[in-house]
Amino acid sequence: MNIGETLTEERQKAGLTVTQVSLQTRIRETVIRAIEHNDFTACGGNFYARGHIRSISRVIGIDPEPLVRAFDESHGGAPQPVSAITAFEPETPVAFRERRAPNWSAAMALALVLVVIYGIVQVVDGDGDPAKRQAQQVAGPAVKPTPTPTQPSKDPVAVAPRKKVDLQVKARRTTWINVRGDKGKTLFSGMLRTGDVRDWSAKKKISILIGNGDGVRLTVNGKDLGAPDSEGGGVVRLSFTPDDPEGA
Repeated sequence: MNIGETLTEERQKAGLTVTQVSLQTRIRETVIRAIEHNDFTACGGNFYARGHIRSISRVIGIDPEPLVRAFDESHGGAPQPVSAITAFEPETPVAFRERRAPNWSAAMALALVLVVIYGIVQVVDGDGDPAKRQAQQVAGPAVKPTPTPTQPSKDPVAVAPRKKVDLQVKARRTTWINVRGDKGKTLFSGMLRTGDVRDWSAKKKISILIGNGDGVRLTVNGKDLGAPDSEGGGVVRLSFTPDDPEGA
């Protein structure tokens, strides 16, 4: 008896219809019917086929591992383990523009030069002209203008650098993720169900491997990045530091 026949027979023993299994697993009925006919092409790849087999098996109340092993034997064997460095190396590096600190020394030097020039101009044009001094004596002491209220400075307050990286993951649909912190320490590995929200923090770096990039929404250091793969829905590998993303 093959995988599809086993799942069909056990589902019928459990008294469940394909529609009921679809509602509980969130797998389309057409995909479930194809699997029950031992056709896994609609799953979108071996990774998702194994996940579908496990989800359906749990709903109908059987151990999924013998069926997963049978699937691996008929589809080239189980996937080979990969190193942590390979798994978390982004396929496409996430580029962040470097923020440059303002050059305060140059600004202060320019301001000082302007003050000196202004003082020299006042001495040459005013106090150094005898005609102007005589006119001031005839006219009497100058009336000091009423000072106008100073406007509050609109210069932005310097933002202190972040001392850690914060990651929040909200599941838009059921998907598998693996989260690692500093020195590759595993913070979480498993399935997130639709609506689940999880938060993690690390001092220097957080890396995340997502089974379905369209199935989650990421918030990094308080900035909503949305779904990392809103079109393909494939496996996504990302990493973040306290300086990411720009403007967070």
